[in-house]
Amino acid sequence: MSRAQRLLDLIQILRRHRFPVAGLVLAGELGVSLRTLYRDIETLKGQGAHIDGEPGVGYILRPGFMLPPLMFSEDEIEALVLGGRWVASLPDAPLGHAARNALSKIAAVLPDDLQRSLETSSLLVATPRPAAGETELSTIRKAIRAERKLRIAYVDDKDNHTRRTIWPIALGFFERARVVAAWCETRRDYRHFRTDRIRSLKIADGRYPRRRLELLREWKIQKRIPPR
Repeated sequence: MSRAQRLLDLIQILRRHRFPVAGLVLAGELGVSLRTLYRDIETLKGQGAHIDGEPGVGYILRPGFMLPPLMFSEDEIEALVLGGRWVASLPDAPLGHAARNALSKIAAVLPDDLQRSLETSSLLVATPRPAAGETELSTIRKAIRAERKLRIAYVDDKDNHTRRTIWPIALGFFERARVVAAWCETRRDYRHFRTDRIRSLKIADGRYPRRRLELLREWKIQKRIPPR
């Protein structure tokens, strides 16, 4: 276990306890000696942690201390790397570029030992098979973020051609397809549209009349998607 991970674990253990915890108990949970535990506690105090107590009495963490935002565990680092590499492998160029930039920014501010974990992660992502409808993703994501309507020309699985105005609220990534969840003004209900069946699209003027998070909650209830 890296020292950064051990310090993170020590903070989490102290947060679980409302009353002073003996040094022997803390050392036992972390699997370190008492001498190492005392040194780690002094390190955390130097970083601003309000830890009261002393050897032989016990220790308690006072409310208000927040860890630096990039104190990730090794498992969290690997999750970030895996997710970032997967996004970077997608044909959506702006999103892939953003993923690579994000990983670089994270690496720049991590402690040395965690930075090595980021750089040497053995979790690899296979090159995905190309999915249809990738070229529209950047415009769709922009419309979702801005809560703007989209005017689309759409062809369904029965080759019916329609023109619709939709309120896009979410974008689903499946292995061979991308799907937009949206309120459809034509059907006056929530519908799903495969991006490879969108023949043309244009962001309409003005925002749609309800907030996206409100629509998203309603869509999840109607589609019986469990909350996260």
